[in-house]
Amino acid sequence: MNSPVHLLAAYDFAELLGQDWRFAEPQWLALAWASPALGIAMVYVSSRITRNESLIADDAMIDSLIGHRRRWNTWIKAVASMLAVVAISIAAAQPQTDPHEVEVVAKGRDVVFLVDVSRSMLARDVSPSRLEKSKLWINDLVDELGNDRVGLVAFSGSSAVLSPLTTDRLFFKLALEELSPKSVLVGGTNIGDAIRKTMDMVFVDNEIETNNNFRDLVLITDGEDQESLPIEAARLAGARGVRVIAIGIGSDRGANVPMKPDSNGSQTVVSKLESGTLRAIAAASPGGVYLEVGTGTIDLAQVYRDLISNADQREIETTTQIQYAERFMFFVAAALLFIVFDMLIPAGTRRALT
Repeated sequence: MNSPVHLLAAYDFAELLGQDWRFAEPQWLALAWASPALGIAMVYVSSRITRNESLIADDAMIDSLIGHRRRWNTWIKAVASMLAVVAISIAAAQPQTDPHEVEVVAKGRDVVFLVDVSRSMLARDVSPSRLEKSKLWINDLVDELGNDRVGLVAFSGSSAVLSPLTTDRLFFKLALEELSPKSVLVGGTNIGDAIRKTMDMVFVDNEIETNNNFRDLVLITDGEDQESLPIEAARLAGARGVRVIAIGIGSDRGANVPMKPDSNGSQTVVSKLESGTLRAIAAASPGGVYLEVGTGTIDLAQVYRDLISNADQREIETTTQIQYAERFMFFVAAALLFIVFDMLIPAGTRRALT
Protein backbone atom coordinates (compact mmCIF):
# COMPACT_ATOMS: atom_id res chain seq x y z
CA MET A 1 0.00 0.00 0.00
CA ASN A 2 1.37 3.41 -0.94
CA SER A 3 2.06 5.77 1.95
CA PRO A 4 0.63 9.33 1.92
CA VAL A 5 4.12 10.62 1.10
CA HIS A 6 4.42 8.34 -1.95
CA LEU A 7 0.88 9.25 -3.02
CA LEU A 8 1.67 12.95 -2.97
CA ALA A 9 5.09 12.55 -4.58
CA ALA A 10 3.75 10.43 -7.45
CA TYR A 11 1.36 13.09 -8.66
CA ASP A 12 2.21 15.90 -11.06
CA PHE A 13 1.02 18.92 -9.10
CA ALA A 14 1.60 21.27 -12.03
CA GLU A 15 -0.98 19.27 -13.96
CA LEU A 16 -3.28 19.13 -10.94
CA LEU A 17 -3.26 22.89 -10.37
CA GLY A 18 -3.95 23.52 -14.04
CA GLN A 19 -7.33 21.73 -13.94
CA ASP A 20 -10.76 23.16 -13.26
CA TRP A 21 -11.69 22.81 -9.61
CA ARG A 22 -14.99 22.64 -7.80
CA PHE A 23 -16.26 21.57 -4.41
CA ALA A 24 -19.15 19.13 -4.22
CA GLU A 25 -19.80 19.98 -0.53
CA PRO A 26 -18.52 23.56 -0.12
CA GLN A 27 -20.23 24.08 3.24
CA TRP A 28 -17.45 22.07 4.89
CA LEU A 29 -14.94 24.82 4.02
CA ALA A 30 -16.37 26.74 6.98
CA LEU A 31 -14.55 24.23 9.18
CA ALA A 32 -11.30 25.97 8.23
CA TRP A 33 -12.32 28.88 10.49
CA ALA A 34 -11.64 26.56 13.43
CA SER A 35 -7.96 26.52 12.44
CA PRO A 36 -6.91 29.94 13.82
CA ALA A 37 -9.02 29.35 16.92
CA LEU A 38 -7.12 26.12 17.56
CA GLY A 39 -3.73 27.85 17.08
CA ILE A 40 -4.66 30.70 19.41
CA ALA A 41 -5.88 28.23 22.04
CA MET A 42 -2.62 26.26 21.93
CA VAL A 43 -0.47 29.39 22.27
CA TYR A 44 -2.68 30.67 25.08
CA VAL A 45 -2.38 27.45 27.06
CA SER A 46 1.40 27.49 26.64
CA SER A 47 1.61 31.10 27.82
CA ARG A 48 -0.47 30.31 30.91
CA ILE A 49 1.88 27.47 31.78
CA THR A 50 4.84 29.82 31.48
CA ARG A 51 3.10 32.42 33.64
CA ASN A 52 2.32 29.87 36.34
CA GLU A 53 5.94 28.73 36.37
CA SER A 54 7.10 32.32 36.91
CA LEU A 55 4.96 32.50 40.03
CA ILE A 56 6.91 29.63 41.57
CA ALA A 57 10.47 30.86 40.86
CA ASP A 58 12.42 33.23 38.66
CA ASP A 59 13.55 32.26 35.15
CA ALA A 60 17.18 31.62 36.21
CA MET A 61 16.15 29.12 38.88
CA ILE A 62 13.64 27.38 36.58
CA ASP A 63 16.29 27.13 33.85
CA SER A 64 18.77 25.67 36.30
CA LEU A 65 16.24 23.07 37.45
CA ILE A 66 14.49 21.86 34.29
CA GLY A 67 16.42 23.40 31.41
CA HIS A 68 16.15 26.15 28.85
CA ARG A 69 12.75 26.80 27.37
CA ARG A 70 12.05 25.62 23.82
CA ARG A 71 9.98 28.59 22.78
CA TRP A 72 9.37 27.52 19.19
CA ASN A 73 7.84 24.10 19.96
CA THR A 74 4.45 25.52 20.75
CA TRP A 75 4.37 27.66 17.62
CA ILE A 76 5.43 24.79 15.35
CA LYS A 77 2.86 22.42 16.84
CA ALA A 78 0.17 25.10 16.56
CA VAL A 79 0.95 25.70 12.88
CA ALA A 80 0.98 21.96 12.13
CA SER A 81 -2.37 21.51 13.85
CA MET A 82 -3.86 24.49 12.01
CA LEU A 83 -2.71 23.18 8.64
CA ALA A 84 -4.15 19.73 9.46
CA VAL A 85 -7.56 21.28 10.21
CA VAL A 86 -7.47 23.26 6.95
CA ALA A 87 -6.57 20.12 4.96
CA ILE A 88 -9.37 18.16 6.63
CA SER A 89 -11.91 20.89 5.85
CA ILE A 90 -10.87 20.92 2.19
CA ALA A 91 -11.06 17.12 1.99
CA ALA A 92 -14.54 17.15 3.57
CA ALA A 93 -15.65 19.73 0.97
CA GLN A 94 -14.96 17.01 -1.64
CA PRO A 95 -12.72 18.80 -4.17
CA GLN A 96 -13.15 17.62 -7.75
CA THR A 97 -11.39 18.29 -11.07
CA ASP A 98 -11.30 17.12 -14.66
CA PRO A 99 -14.96 17.46 -15.73
CA HIS A 100 -15.86 15.07 -18.56
CA GLU A 101 -19.02 13.75 -20.20
CA VAL A 102 -20.08 10.14 -19.69
CA GLU A 103 -23.10 8.21 -20.88
CA VAL A 104 -25.30 6.90 -18.09
CA VAL A 105 -27.81 4.13 -18.80
CA ALA A 106 -30.84 4.28 -16.51
CA LYS A 107 -32.55 0.95 -15.91
CA GLY A 108 -35.85 0.32 -14.20
CA ARG A 109 -39.32 -1.18 -14.41
CA ASP A 110 -42.69 0.06 -15.59
CA VAL A 111 -45.12 0.27 -12.66
CA VAL A 112 -48.76 1.24 -13.16
CA PHE A 113 -51.14 1.81 -10.27
CA LEU A 114 -54.68 0.77 -11.13
CA VAL A 115 -56.86 2.31 -8.41
CA ASP A 116 -60.54 1.68 -7.78
CA VAL A 117 -62.39 5.00 -7.41
CA SER A 118 -65.91 3.59 -7.23
CA ARG A 119 -68.15 4.81 -4.42
CA SER A 120 -67.44 1.67 -2.40
CA MET A 121 -63.89 3.01 -1.97
CA LEU A 122 -65.37 5.91 0.02
CA ALA A 123 -66.32 3.54 2.84
CA ARG A 124 -64.71 4.57 6.13
CA ASP A 125 -63.88 1.17 7.56
CA VAL A 126 -60.34 2.33 6.75
CA SER A 127 -59.61 5.87 7.96
CA PRO A 128 -60.06 8.40 6.43
CA SER A 129 -61.51 6.24 3.63
CA ARG A 130 -60.42 3.33 1.50
CA LEU A 131 -59.56 5.62 -1.40
CA GLU A 132 -57.73 8.29 0.61
CA LYS A 133 -55.72 5.63 2.42
CA SER A 134 -54.73 4.09 -0.91
CA LYS A 135 -53.53 7.49 -2.12
CA LEU A 136 -51.40 7.92 0.99
CA TRP A 137 -49.78 4.51 0.46
CA ILE A 138 -48.93 5.31 -3.16
CA ASN A 139 -47.61 8.76 -2.28
CA ASP A 140 -45.24 7.24 0.29
CA LEU A 141 -43.95 4.84 -2.35
CA VAL A 142 -43.24 7.31 -5.16
CA ASP A 143 -39.92 8.58 -3.77
CA GLU A 144 -38.64 4.97 -3.55
CA LEU A 145 -39.09 4.28 -7.26
CA GLY A 146 -35.57 5.08 -8.43
CA ASN A 147 -35.40 5.05 -12.25
CA ASP A 148 -38.72 3.24 -12.67
CA ARG A 149 -41.42 4.71 -14.86
CA VAL A 150 -44.75 5.05 -13.11
CA GLY A 151 -48.31 5.45 -14.36
CA LEU A 152 -51.77 5.94 -12.83
CA VAL A 153 -55.13 4.64 -14.02
CA ALA A 154 -58.44 5.28 -12.22
CA PHE A 155 -61.37 2.94 -12.74
CA SER A 156 -64.90 2.19 -11.65
CA GLY A 157 -67.50 1.41 -14.34
CA SER A 158 -65.09 2.92 -16.89
CA SER A 159 -61.39 3.78 -16.79
CA ALA A 160 -59.27 6.90 -17.21
CA VAL A 161 -55.51 7.21 -17.67
CA LEU A 162 -54.50 10.01 -15.33
CA SER A 163 -50.76 9.60 -15.84
CA PRO A 164 -49.02 7.70 -18.65
CA LEU A 165 -45.74 5.99 -17.85
CA THR A 166 -43.33 8.72 -16.79
CA THR A 167 -40.27 9.43 -14.65
CA ASP A 168 -41.69 12.84 -13.74
CA ARG A 169 -42.54 12.32 -10.08
CA LEU A 170 -44.10 15.76 -9.66
CA PHE A 171 -46.53 15.19 -12.52
CA PHE A 172 -47.48 11.80 -11.11
CA LYS A 173 -48.07 13.21 -7.62
CA LEU A 174 -50.30 15.94 -9.03
CA ALA A 175 -52.34 13.31 -10.87
CA LEU A 176 -52.54 11.23 -7.70
CA GLU A 177 -53.77 14.21 -5.71
CA GLU A 178 -56.69 14.66 -8.12
CA LEU A 179 -57.71 10.98 -7.90
CA SER A 180 -61.41 10.74 -6.89
CA PRO A 181 -64.71 9.20 -8.02
CA LYS A 182 -65.00 12.18 -10.37
CA SER A 183 -61.95 10.92 -12.27
CA VAL A 184 -64.18 8.57 -14.31
CA LEU A 185 -67.57 9.08 -15.97
CA VAL A 186 -69.33 5.78 -15.32
CA GLY A 187 -70.07 4.27 -11.90
CA GLY A 188 -69.82 0.64 -10.90
CA THR A 189 -66.73 -1.60 -10.71
CA ASN A 190 -65.31 -3.29 -13.81
CA ILE A 191 -61.86 -4.60 -12.90
CA GLY A 192 -61.47 -6.68 -16.04
CA ASP A 193 -62.20 -3.75 -18.36
CA ALA A 194 -59.74 -1.62 -16.38
CA ILE A 195 -56.96 -4.17 -16.80
CA ARG A 196 -57.65 -4.44 -20.53
CA LYS A 197 -57.62 -0.66 -20.99
CA THR A 198 -54.37 -0.40 -19.07
CA MET A 199 -52.81 -2.96 -21.39
CA ASP A 200 -54.07 -1.13 -24.49
CA MET A 201 -53.42 2.47 -23.40
CA VAL A 202 -50.45 2.34 -21.01
CA PHE A 203 -48.49 -0.89 -21.42
CA VAL A 204 -48.07 -0.38 -25.15
CA ASP A 205 -45.71 -2.80 -26.88
CA ASN A 206 -43.77 -0.58 -29.27
CA GLU A 207 -41.43 -3.34 -30.29
CA ILE A 208 -41.04 -7.09 -29.99
CA GLU A 209 -38.80 -7.91 -27.02
CA THR A 210 -37.36 -11.23 -26.06
CA ASN A 211 -37.71 -10.40 -22.37
CA ASN A 212 -40.53 -8.10 -21.40
CA ASN A 213 -40.95 -9.23 -17.79
CA PHE A 214 -40.26 -5.76 -16.47
CA ARG A 215 -43.82 -4.53 -15.91
CA ASP A 216 -46.00 -4.47 -12.80
CA LEU A 217 -49.66 -3.67 -12.44
CA VAL A 218 -50.47 -2.70 -8.84
CA LEU A 219 -54.22 -3.12 -8.43
CA ILE A 220 -55.76 -1.48 -5.35
CA THR A 221 -59.44 -2.25 -4.82
CA ASP A 222 -61.99 -3.86 -2.54
CA GLY A 223 -62.44 -6.57 -5.18
CA GLU A 224 -66.12 -6.11 -6.00
CA ASP A 225 -66.64 -6.65 -9.74
CA GLN A 226 -69.62 -6.52 -12.10
CA GLU A 227 -68.84 -9.57 -14.22
CA SER A 228 -66.13 -7.95 -16.32
CA LEU A 229 -64.03 -11.16 -16.51
CA PRO A 230 -61.06 -9.81 -14.46
CA ILE A 231 -59.33 -13.18 -14.13
CA GLU A 232 -59.23 -13.65 -17.90
CA ALA A 233 -57.94 -10.09 -18.31
CA ALA A 234 -55.16 -10.72 -15.76
CA ARG A 235 -54.23 -13.94 -17.57
CA LEU A 236 -53.86 -12.06 -20.89
CA ALA A 237 -51.80 -9.37 -19.14
CA GLY A 238 -49.52 -12.04 -17.72
CA ALA A 239 -49.03 -13.47 -21.20
CA ARG A 240 -47.67 -10.07 -22.22
CA GLY A 241 -45.18 -9.98 -19.36
CA VAL A 242 -47.21 -7.99 -16.84
CA ARG A 243 -47.24 -9.13 -13.23
CA VAL A 244 -50.32 -8.27 -11.19
CA ILE A 245 -49.83 -7.25 -7.56
CA ALA A 246 -53.33 -7.06 -6.09
CA ILE A 247 -53.92 -5.20 -2.83
CA GLY A 248 -57.25 -5.82 -1.14
CA ILE A 249 -58.59 -3.06 1.09
CA GLY A 250 -61.75 -3.01 3.20
CA SER A 251 -63.58 -5.11 5.75
CA ASP A 252 -64.63 -8.63 4.79
CA ARG A 253 -67.68 -8.08 7.01
CA GLY A 254 -68.80 -5.09 4.99
CA ALA A 255 -69.04 -1.35 5.57
CA ASN A 256 -71.62 1.28 4.69
CA VAL A 257 -70.94 3.29 1.54
CA PRO A 258 -71.64 7.03 1.76
CA MET A 259 -74.63 7.94 -0.36
CA LYS A 260 -74.53 10.31 -3.29
CA PRO A 261 -75.47 13.93 -2.54
CA ASP A 262 -78.59 13.60 -4.71
CA SER A 263 -79.71 10.34 -3.05
CA ASN A 264 -83.02 10.31 -1.17
CA GLY A 265 -81.42 8.20 1.57
CA SER A 266 -83.87 5.36 1.19
CA GLN A 267 -81.27 2.67 0.55
CA THR A 268 -78.14 1.67 2.45
CA VAL A 269 -75.31 0.21 0.37
CA VAL A 270 -72.84 -2.14 2.04
CA SER A 271 -69.45 -3.00 0.51
CA LYS A 272 -67.11 -5.76 1.62
CA LEU A 273 -63.71 -7.05 0.57
CA GLU A 274 -63.88 -9.78 -2.08
CA SER A 275 -60.55 -11.41 -1.32
CA GLY A 276 -61.28 -14.55 -3.33
CA THR A 277 -61.62 -12.58 -6.56
CA LEU A 278 -58.43 -10.62 -5.95
CA ARG A 279 -56.46 -13.72 -5.05
CA ALA A 280 -57.54 -15.36 -8.33
CA ILE A 281 -56.65 -12.22 -10.32
CA ALA A 282 -53.12 -12.14 -8.90
CA ALA A 283 -52.64 -15.88 -9.44
CA ALA A 284 -53.61 -15.53 -13.11
CA SER A 285 -50.36 -13.68 -13.94
CA PRO A 286 -46.91 -15.31 -13.57
CA GLY A 287 -45.36 -14.20 -10.29
CA GLY A 288 -48.55 -12.41 -9.25
CA VAL A 289 -49.00 -11.55 -5.59
CA TYR A 290 -52.10 -10.90 -3.51
CA LEU A 291 -51.74 -8.74 -0.38
CA GLU A 292 -54.78 -8.60 1.85
CA VAL A 293 -54.69 -5.41 3.90
CA GLY A 294 -58.31 -5.41 5.01
CA THR A 295 -58.89 -2.59 7.49
CA GLY A 296 -55.22 -2.46 8.48
CA THR A 297 -52.34 -0.72 6.77
CA ILE A 298 -49.39 -1.62 4.56
CA ASP A 299 -45.92 -0.23 3.93
CA LEU A 300 -46.10 0.00 0.15
CA ALA A 301 -42.53 1.26 0.00
CA GLN A 302 -41.38 -1.96 1.67
CA VAL A 303 -43.49 -3.98 -0.76
CA TYR A 304 -41.70 -2.18 -3.59
CA ARG A 305 -38.30 -3.00 -2.13
CA ASP A 306 -39.22 -6.64 -1.61
CA LEU A 307 -41.06 -7.37 -4.86
CA ILE A 308 -40.24 -4.77 -7.50
CA SER A 309 -36.89 -3.02 -7.11
CA ASN A 310 -34.82 -6.22 -7.47
CA ALA A 311 -36.86 -7.76 -10.31
CA ASP A 312 -35.92 -7.75 -14.01
CA GLN A 313 -35.28 -4.30 -15.45
CA ARG A 314 -34.86 -2.79 -18.85
CA GLU A 315 -33.09 0.27 -20.22
CA ILE A 316 -35.31 3.28 -19.61
CA GLU A 317 -33.12 5.99 -21.11
CA THR A 318 -29.53 6.93 -21.86
CA THR A 319 -28.38 10.35 -20.72
CA THR A 320 -25.13 12.30 -20.78
CA GLN A 321 -23.81 13.53 -17.44
CA ILE A 322 -20.81 15.54 -16.31
CA GLN A 323 -18.56 13.59 -13.96
CA TYR A 324 -15.53 14.80 -12.02
CA ALA A 325 -12.40 13.15 -10.71
CA GLU A 326 -12.26 13.07 -6.91
CA ARG A 327 -9.24 14.81 -5.32
CA PHE A 328 -10.07 14.66 -1.61
CA MET A 329 -7.51 11.90 -1.01
CA PHE A 330 -4.59 14.33 -1.53
CA PHE A 331 -5.83 16.58 1.24
CA VAL A 332 -6.46 13.59 3.52
CA ALA A 333 -2.84 12.58 2.93
CA ALA A 334 -1.67 16.13 3.68
CA ALA A 335 -3.69 16.21 6.90
CA LEU A 336 -2.12 12.91 8.00
CA LEU A 337 1.35 14.29 7.34
CA PHE A 338 0.70 17.38 9.46
CA ILE A 339 -0.73 15.26 12.28
CA VAL A 340 2.27 12.91 12.24
CA PHE A 341 4.63 15.91 12.15
CA ASP A 342 2.83 17.40 15.17
CA MET A 343 3.13 14.11 17.05
CA LEU A 344 6.88 13.91 16.39
CA ILE A 345 7.52 17.28 17.99
CA PRO A 346 8.26 16.84 21.73
CA ALA A 347 5.33 17.92 23.87
CA GLY A 348 7.61 19.44 26.54
CA THR A 349 8.47 23.12 26.36
CA ARG A 350 11.98 22.76 27.79
CA ARG A 351 15.13 20.79 27.22
CA ALA A 352 17.40 19.70 30.04
CA LEU A 353 20.71 21.46 30.64
CA THR A 354 23.87 19.55 30.05
